[in-house]
Amino acid sequence: VQLQASGGGLVQAGGSLRLSCAASGLPFSSSTMAWFRQAPGKERELVARISSSGSTYYVDSVKGRFTISRDTAKNTVYLQMNSLKPEDTAVYYCAAKRFGISNYNFWGQGTLVTVSS
Repeated sequence: VQLQASGGGLVQAGGSLRLSCAASGLPFSSSTMAWFRQAPGKERELVARISSSGSTYYVDSVKGRFTISRDTAKNTVYLQMNSLKPEDTAVYYCAAKRFGISNYNFWGQGTLVTVSS
């Protein structure tokens, strides 16, 4: 299984970025996909997830600003990030878990998002 994340970069506060995660080697359509982030000195946190049925979850701090989506034809999950804030600065990781599995057992390499004030 490979998860290849991309799309990070440097952006000013208020700007937007779209992260992409291309998956291979797993049953993408039946897997839950998620984005986590880890800021310097902080624990990794779940930012958003999307189930195989399309239901979504967002951590409170990004609700209304971030949107997670998936394209089954491309085996890719996206995280559209708008109205970015300096506190969104972190390494963002794509993760996946197969249907019926409780833990995320597949991880991408991470992509750095830096939001300047």
